[in-house]
Amino acid sequence: MVAQWFIKTFGAPTPPQAEGWPRIAAGENVLLLAPTGSGKTLAAFLKVIDGLYQEMEQEESSAGGGVKILYVSPLKALNNDINRNLELPLQGIREYSVQLGTEFPEISRAVRSGDTPAAERQRMLRRPPQILITTPESLFLMLSSKAREILKTVRCVIVDEIHTLFTEKRGAHLALSLERLESLVAEATGSGRTLQRIGLSATIRPLNEVAAFLGGYEADPQSGKGRPRPVTIIDTGQRKELDLAIVLPVPNLRELPEKTIWPSIYQKIVDLVRQHRSTLVFVNNRRLAERVTANLNQIVGQEIARTHHGSLAREIRIEVEQKLKSGALPCVVATATLELGIDIGEVDLVIQLESPKEVARGLQRVGRAGHVIDKPSKGRIIPKNRADLLEAVALLREMKTGQVEKMKAPLNCLDILAQQLVAMTATGPVTVEKAAAIIRSTYNFHTLSRSDLERVLAMLNGNYEAKEYLDLRPRLYWERAEGVIKPDPYGKRLVYTAGGTIPDRGYFGVYLTGSNLRLGELDEEFVYERRLNDRFVLGTSVWRIEEIRQDRVIVSPAGKGEAQVPFWKADQGGRSYELGTRIGAFLGVLEEKLEAETLPTYLQGECGFSPEVAKNLQSYLSAQKRAVDYLPTDHRLVLEEFPDEAGQWRLLLHSTLGNRIHLPLALLLNGVWEEKLGKKFAFITGDDGVMFSIPGGETPPAIDWPTLTTREIEEELAKALTGTPLFGAVFRQCAQRSLVMPRGGFGRKRVPLVVIAD
Repeated sequence: MVAQWFIKTFGAPTPPQAEGWPRIAAGENVLLLAPTGSGKTLAAFLKVIDGLYQEMEQEESSAGGGVKILYVSPLKALNNDINRNLELPLQGIREYSVQLGTEFPEISRAVRSGDTPAAERQRMLRRPPQILITTPESLFLMLSSKAREILKTVRCVIVDEIHTLFTEKRGAHLALSLERLESLVAEATGSGRTLQRIGLSATIRPLNEVAAFLGGYEADPQSGKGRPRPVTIIDTGQRKELDLAIVLPVPNLRELPEKTIWPSIYQKIVDLVRQHRSTLVFVNNRRLAERVTANLNQIVGQEIARTHHGSLAREIRIEVEQKLKSGALPCVVATATLELGIDIGEVDLVIQLESPKEVARGLQRVGRAGHVIDKPSKGRIIPKNRADLLEAVALLREMKTGQVEKMKAPLNCLDILAQQLVAMTATGPVTVEKAAAIIRSTYNFHTLSRSDLERVLAMLNGNYEAKEYLDLRPRLYWERAEGVIKPDPYGKRLVYTAGGTIPDRGYFGVYLTGSNLRLGELDEEFVYERRLNDRFVLGTSVWRIEEIRQDRVIVSPAGKGEAQVPFWKADQGGRSYELGTRIGAFLGVLEEKLEAETLPTYLQGECGFSPEVAKNLQSYLSAQKRAVDYLPTDHRLVLEEFPDEAGQWRLLLHSTLGNRIHLPLALLLNGVWEEKLGKKFAFITGDDGVMFSIPGGETPPAIDWPTLTTREIEEELAKALTGTPLFGAVFRQCAQRSLVMPRGGFGRKRVPLVVIAD
């Protein structure tokens, strides 16, 4: 009957549905790759819902008996969308069954997240929904409390947007939670039955690794080692048609009508917005989102754009989403918060201001336009200078091929391990062997050594190297003789109040004076630089600071006028290494074409770019060749020495490999110079290279490239990183994730970044 309803309602299934349903019906673990608008929600849900109806029909019962289907997504907003989207099939199937004279029972569903009221959570425990929609963090908390009882009946887990979790520690955290759930279900049934796992993803590489991440590991009786559980990979090869182009803000990026390029960029965006019903503008940081939105509205003289980013209050983000969806708002300027499948209706155009720094991210963002599978996704990239143009050209070529970067998952993250070990004891004692078996059943920890496991247990038991400097009470008790880890009340409390992987950035909440209305949040360093009555922009509105408290800023509306644009330190992304190598390889080809005087023909003909793009790129590359004779490629670094206006020498290393390579490279070179010359040099790094500043009167040092093994490089970098502010900031995050350092909140004092740095 479910199949009949689908055909009557939708007609033929999409390729992901047609290939996915038989595999899911057979009980296989499935990794399903499906573009936006291809019906992936029904591809994942419909067969398991069909199975649930059949089970209920046989048992002649309706709801009850615990959760059967668990849906996990990285976003609370996406969960709410899924809950609404399930209304159509569930209600439609019931109504169709009534028409045929057989009324299907109602399938219950619920959303559980950090926003779920306590009363609703208690209701779920008394009468569990058959479909539970949740986040990785809420699943973790449920497994660590009495709520775990309603999860013992889970048959199937659906993990949506799995590509966003695979590369993050949040994914490693979820992998451990899934194995804890696997163990819970197996013990409850006593049958050794395993969970069916379904993963939904955009284009991602490497597929086998992501499949192993989804399925986890099982014991191999022959070798005695772990092996990946079988996972069927379904990639229909279905790709959305892309309408991509680069739009220059001015004809010649070297000749600006004003002192800066930005007025021309704003006007170009306004022109594009006016040509379309709904436009989504993506930028790479929150500060730029606020700045662009303010200038767009100023040019038009009315509000045509709103911002959408993670530092705005949830209620404000929802309001912006609904206005865009309804057509009341023609433009939204967003960061990564709107990359995923949150329902914002049909978007006609996606504008990417500056390069998105990753091929996968570019495809994800442009895919938000033309939400229907048979409608092209229209995207335009606006570069701000010639260097950005080069990256945009290379990136757009890669987007057209669909070859996304090879992603890498974090392995053996000891901070995540520590947190999950404490959580395992929250519901009672656990043997070390059982804990080890659960941990090694994950892709992220299947190679974890026994010694590392025991060192983490010792730390959590109160034994650690820095005990003479800081006395920390145990988070759990490790009874070595018994081989058991037991709960500690303090550790148990930390699981509930400080669990999860999202780092504490030291943000200050922004609240409206005279109320408890939360407007958003500000970076602590931005707050430290502010004074009372200062004005700043947040969410396209201007606010005046009335009071600065320990953890919040109290503000009042300030009307229009000049105001500071906030910054957020977390907004420091960078070019992916793989995109960097592809830009380098592309530069090698462009250099050959430049020397053969065929570059314009190549860019306009074979590459399909406009004459203006070709002209600007030829001018840029020709100037670089005249200056240093060579272009950097994937196999060549270019070193340039020059004095600045004050006569101080600069050492500039041109490279395409991105800041993720350039920062450690600069630290490594400085370490070598310190050993050989007894001095370090100030430097700055970016996606296009490294620049060292040589003190006045000194000549640039020779770069004697060290010949080091991988292990020696790791050792040198470890020494170089220890004294940096970056190390202090990351250390704090790791200490908080491991529950060694409590997060702020619940009356605890904030731990400033400066304390960690010192």
